[in-house]
Amino acid sequence: MNGEESAAPPAGAGGEPGRAPVTEGVREGEQVRIVIRDDLERSRLTVGFRLLLAIPHLIFLSVWGLLAAVMAVINWFAILFSGRTVGGDLQTRFLRYFTHVDAYLYLAANPFPPFGGGEGYPIDLIAVEQRRQNRWKTLFRLVLAVPALILGAAFGASGIYGGTGQARSSFGVLGVTAFLGWFAALARARMPRGLRDLSAYALWYSAQAAAYLLLVTDRYPNSDPLAPDYGPPPPEHPVGISCDDDLRRSRLTVFFRLLLWLPHLVWLLLWGVVVFFAIVANWFVTLFAATPAASLHRFISAYVRYATHNYAFITLVANPFPGFTGREGTYPVDLSIAPPARQNRWKTGFRIILAIPALLVSSALGNVLSAVALFGWFTGLFLGRMPEGLRNLGVFVLRYQAQLNAYAWLITDAYPFSGPSQESPGQPAAATAPA
Repeated sequence: MNGEESAAPPAGAGGEPGRAPVTEGVREGEQVRIVIRDDLERSRLTVGFRLLLAIPHLIFLSVWGLLAAVMAVINWFAILFSGRTVGGDLQTRFLRYFTHVDAYLYLAANPFPPFGGGEGYPIDLIAVEQRRQNRWKTLFRLVLAVPALILGAAFGASGIYGGTGQARSSFGVLGVTAFLGWFAALARARMPRGLRDLSAYALWYSAQAAAYLLLVTDRYPNSDPLAPDYGPPPPEHPVGISCDDDLRRSRLTVFFRLLLWLPHLVWLLLWGVVVFFAIVANWFVTLFAATPAASLHRFISAYVRYATHNYAFITLVANPFPGFTGREGTYPVDLSIAPPARQNRWKTGFRIILAIPALLVSSALGNVLSAVALFGWFTGLFLGRMPEGLRNLGVFVLRYQAQLNAYAWLITDAYPFSGPSQESPGQPAAATAPA
């Protein structure tokens, strides 16, 4: 999938020579941290037989998972009566081991993982057990964990045993990244950078949900895709997103958000009919001239930006009522789109077929965005705020969907970048199209 890889192999925290070992602990305020050392190289032979090769680990993981579940029950009683956990670091080693196995199985890493959860794997985990925990949070842990497990299921990262790595209940983000990565790795002996970053993020959230459910910590899972260190910046993309949201939500507009959005839904559909014919015309122009028509580029770009404003509003990623013009700089969650540039005629001719892998990723991320909207509605209604992690996750999904629309609708031939690393602080913004 062109456009996914970085020029330099990424090396996350702990991946550079001379860096401190993984045992140095987590950052302040964290209990679980993902460490990325993967170089994106994949062995075609092991990729082809990855599921068969993982069977011994899956058997061992199932047995260990039962022990981890028993230890969670013991710790539940221990915390209720003494406020402290027991069992040492058995649970944290389990978390690290199932992350290694999942990283291997879902092609986020290449080497055959060691048994037992030792340190040093390319996709590694730091998990520190929180010995003293809140008794009330422990008493209602199963109920409190439900939102995290729902979001984890959208990632394909929470199974029927509560995200402990024993089983998977949905073909979510992890399944899609593994499916597409399998073909890419067989063809190119490399995992696309964006797919690897997205998979690592899903594994990190899965480990946090498991740590919360297994009583390793009472710190709620952090959904912020900006938190992990993915390594060097990914390639620039002609379509970038910015966010100037203050997280405050109006309870009144949150409650009636769907009704308030109905006029925009009508306008989206009417404008979309005209955009369809503009896309067809632009396809012929780009195919023969190798460059989109400037007027059509501006018109379609405005619609893509308008759609992004609308989706940010309806999913609670942003608060203000959006305008009807799709003009840049008029909404807290905004798109910057580069001016028309030369495009490859072959990519233009087969654009619909080439967009299929990105459509699969977008479909999986759509479930994530639905979960963001659901939880954002409740938190906005009761707290008057949107959690920052959920807001940032929503911004990432909206950026990917905007890049997909820009690619499918011939605004650019740069492939959508599926990794959340493009929203990381310090990433360059795309050049802005002229008004």
